[in-house]
Amino acid sequence: MFEELIQKFDVALKKLRGMGKLTEKNVADSMRDIRKVLLEADVHYKVAKDFIQRVQEKAVGEEVIKSISPGQQVVKIVRDELVHLLGDANAPLRLDNAIPSIIMVVGLQGSGKTTFVSKLAGFLRKKGHQPLMVAADVYRPAAINQLETLGEASNIPVFSMGTEKPLTIVKKAIDHARKNSLDTLILDTAGRLHIDEEMMMELKDIRQSVKPSEILFVADSMTGQDAVRSAEVFLKELDFTGTVLTKMDGDSKGGAALSIRAVTEKPIKFLSTGEKMESLEAFHPDRMASRILGMGDVVTLVEKAQETMDEAKAEKLAKKLKKQTFTFEDFFDQLQQLKKMGPLEQVAGMLPGMGHQMGKMQVDEKDLGKVEAIINSMTIEERQKPHIIKGSRRKRIAGGSGTTVQDVNRLLKQFHMMQKMMKQMSRWDSKRMPKGFSMGM
Repeated sequence: MFEELIQKFDVALKKLRGMGKLTEKNVADSMRDIRKVLLEADVHYKVAKDFIQRVQEKAVGEEVIKSISPGQQVVKIVRDELVHLLGDANAPLRLDNAIPSIIMVVGLQGSGKTTFVSKLAGFLRKKGHQPLMVAADVYRPAAINQLETLGEASNIPVFSMGTEKPLTIVKKAIDHARKNSLDTLILDTAGRLHIDEEMMMELKDIRQSVKPSEILFVADSMTGQDAVRSAEVFLKELDFTGTVLTKMDGDSKGGAALSIRAVTEKPIKFLSTGEKMESLEAFHPDRMASRILGMGDVVTLVEKAQETMDEAKAEKLAKKLKKQTFTFEDFFDQLQQLKKMGPLEQVAGMLPGMGHQMGKMQVDEKDLGKVEAIINSMTIEERQKPHIIKGSRRKRIAGGSGTTVQDVNRLLKQFHMMQKMMKQMSRWDSKRMPKGFSMGM
């Protein structure tokens, strides 16, 4: 997520961090670099212009020039302005006291709307709600089947009435929810390949009739400024209450995230970061700004760990780390644990100072079988002392596991990366870690 943006910001900010003295000229030079970074990331030109202007005005102030570390101070200003650009603070989902509370999900076809409905239902169920997904997209081929399949996989009920009129379906769904003690309705409304008057009229009728507590506009983050333009049209017609950015795992630029809040003045509520149903994050501007600047996001990482980590295994790992006996068996076990938290490159990006190094680490789920075969082909001594695995041993391990020497080399490299990550985690203040996740501090 945002790999390209993170790397370019890092290059631009390195110049600032090294400055012992700030002048209007070197601040202006740095701001030109950052402006270029933003524009190359497909950030709306006016948003980029306003951002640079605000940073520059604060950076040339007397307070900064007299500070002990002026370069670092400007980096802080950049971070603060990024937080402001992204929305200042988390805007939690708003559910009213009505039974059921209604969330209306809108957006163009192909934006990931139906998948998001299912993810949101799972998110709400974890919070103690009883959601009902409503198949109100009666036009897209297989839309109803898709939602029913997702509902069956996650054991969350779906209300559908085939190709009846969407408003009729929604009203019947409300009655069904009340009769079955379901407190939250999530409407999967119809999208189109482009915005048209008929679609908007249908959405307006639903909004007027059921008065949802939230109208969430789903935007495909990979479409950049196209997503922003679509958001502007939907905002004018529907006055939605918040934005959801999908396909964040494939978005290396970040233009939509950095533009859509400023252009619409509506909060970003959620990020969809992968294919799994658990790959949904509530949006926090301060955490996202830190990620973009390569400062990590420990808070989100800890929250994910609390949801997915096995406490007994975590405590066992803590003891091993304390004794510095992290082995290949531990490595394989941790890969499986981290897999539950999302793609490893995303998890790595949340570690302070590790994003650029660990961002290159990619482990596909289907490769875990190959990893296990390689580890099983090692001797006990090799598993305990990976540094002894040299040329002849690598060749023997590859032959015994039905893999190649390149596969073994790749695993050894990933193991050393994992060691660094575990070492970094072991330094965290235990007070910031969930129970059972302390790394031996």
